[in-house]
Amino acid sequence: MLRSLALVAALLLATPALAQPLPAGADPQNTLLVDTTQGRIVIKLRNDIAPQHAARLKQLAREGFYNGVPFHRVIAGFMAQTGDGQNGNGTGGSKYPDLKAEFSNVPFKRGTVGMARKGNSNDSANSQWFICFGDASSLNGQYTVIGEVLSGMDVVDKIKKGEPVQSPDKMIKVQVAADAK
Repeated sequence: MLRSLALVAALLLATPALAQPLPAGADPQNTLLVDTTQGRIVIKLRNDIAPQHAARLKQLAREGFYNGVPFHRVIAGFMAQTGDGQNGNGTGGSKYPDLKAEFSNVPFKRGTVGMARKGNSNDSANSQWFICFGDASSLNGQYTVIGEVLSGMDVVDKIKKGEPVQSPDKMIKVQVAADAK
């Protein structure tokens, strides 16, 4: 009986999070739900300007690659980086080949999501990405814009800072909104 009550209580508490409507302008096929240790971040993927990068993030999310992955590099006033599902420390990628840059005229500003890359090679983005805390115009035309935060910037602001981060916050679960359970 106690187990049944606990299960019902857990389902009732989880229902509001699962039933949250998407923010205005969100296409479920191109929206990521990023549940972190600090709360939920909803990201609109810009498949109109970076279709290969959007497809990669959706593919990796659907494979569970991002689940449990830390925000390994978080610089106050600049950005929070994550996506290293291989090593968790910023040195890894995925099993897929690197992507060719898809630069656009979309500026890097608060809430912009960009693809990280290796060194100075424009065509080396793979699985890692970052969210800007504020204006980052120095990245314009140098990195691929992959999306924007539709809701949850208050969550992004709470992510533990550091380079590297000690006891980092993590992405608990990342889902394409159309697949959310």
